[in-house]
Amino acid sequence: MRGVWTITGSLTPVPALSAPDLLAGPVVEALRALDAADADRCAVVEIDPSLADTAEFCATYGSPLSASANCVVVAGKRGAAVRYAACLVLATTRADVNGVVRRRLDARKASFAPMDDAVSLTGMAHGGITPVGLPADWPLLLAPEVAAAPELVIGSGVRRSKLLVPGDVLVELPNAEVVEGLAS
Repeated sequence: MRGVWTITGSLTPVPALSAPDLLAGPVVEALRALDAADADRCAVVEIDPSLADTAEFCATYGSPLSASANCVVVAGKRGAAVRYAACLVLATTRADVNGVVRRRLDARKASFAPMDDAVSLTGMAHGGITPVGLPADWPLLLAPEVAAAPELVIGSGVRRSKLLVPGDVLVELPNAEVVEGLAS
C-alpha cells in the first residue's frame, strides 16, 4: 500500500486487495489484473453506506472535496447504436457530456446512462460506480487533473467503502485516455 494517504480524514485505509469484501467483484478482478506494484498502491476505507455520496462523505469523514473524483457512465447514441463510456472528473467539476464526450463517442446525442443500465452493465452499485473494473470495451475518459492527482478518493463498486488510488494508476487502466477539456 502507498506509504501515507493524506486525504482519508478520520478513516483508516487498508490495502485494497486485503479487503476484497469491501469491493465489488469487477473491482477486485481489475485490481488483481494490474501490475502488482500498482495494485499495492491502492487502498480501501470502509464507510457508512448512507454517506457514500461525495459531499456527505467529505463532510462527515474530513476528506477534501478537491481529492474526490466522480465516475459517470455516459450513453452515446447514433441511430440505433448505443455506445457507453465512463468519465472520471474531479468532484469540483462537471464532465462535458454534450460536447467533448459526445464527440469522442461519435454520437449524435449523449447523456448520462439510465441508472438501471449503468448498474447492470458494470456489476456495481449505484453511487459506487468506479473506473476500476469497467466493461472491457468501454472507453475510460480521464480529466487531466484526475490523471495528475497524487491521490484520489473514488468509488469502490459498492456504497460501503471508497477506493484510494493515485491518478497515474488510473491512467494504466484498460482503455483509459486523458482527454483535454473533459471537465469544467
